[in-house]
Amino acid sequence: MAFELSGQTAIVTGAATGIGEAIARRLAKAGAAVAVADLNLDGATQVARSIGGEAFPLQIDIARSAAVNAAIAQVIERRGQIDVLVNNAGIAGKAAPLWEQSDEDWTSVIAVNLLGVVYCTRAALPHMRKRKYGRVVNIASIAGKEGNPNMSPYSATKGAVIAFTKSIGKEVATDGICVNAVSPAVIRTHILDQLTPEQVDYMTQRIPMRRTGTTDEIAAVVHFLSSPDCSFVTAQCYDASGGRATY
Repeated sequence: MAFELSGQTAIVTGAATGIGEAIARRLAKAGAAVAVADLNLDGATQVARSIGGEAFPLQIDIARSAAVNAAIAQVIERRGQIDVLVNNAGIAGKAAPLWEQSDEDWTSVIAVNLLGVVYCTRAALPHMRKRKYGRVVNIASIAGKEGNPNMSPYSATKGAVIAFTKSIGKEVATDGICVNAVSPAVIRTHILDQLTPEQVDYMTQRIPMRRTGTTDEIAAVVHFLSSPDCSFVTAQCYDASGGRATY
């Protein structure tokens, strides 16, 4: 199989549903032992069981650095290594204009979408640097490039994830570690349930292909970026937007 991952260990956050689940299944099919990481342990357990093989559930609260450190340590203790980290978990937040957004609306989105990525990456990098190998893939969003109205916290945090990816990719560029991001346009997952039909239509109509993407299409891009074949690509943002991205 192209982009072989046999003998590797991958952590995928937010893997109990949606894009994360599709990524976990794809990486496992390529041979990786996948930690199906999610706050929802029951959901993660069900996905890990359905994947079978060496997949295993991992409960993680990415908004709490201590919980992230403990979860990363648990994987290292169990597997002895972490080769791939996919920071996928995220929330849409409240759909409203800025003047209707509270402090809590902002802090909750920042805690998950931005600080969660920071905490997980920071916890995994020392291990990867010691082994002189690693792949980190951050799931951003086209909203982080273009900004979606009534989604300012989400757009802002996803833009920050893209910048964070570029910064960290350069920091570890000589350590055998590649850090990249993927920016999907609107993908048909449960996260759309948090948005109004008008918001979903706004995003879909701006896609030249005139359709939403699928979770498997995002997983395919992540698969390459998670593999040893991704050896001279780092600090980049790959758009999976059906042609929507303009830069």
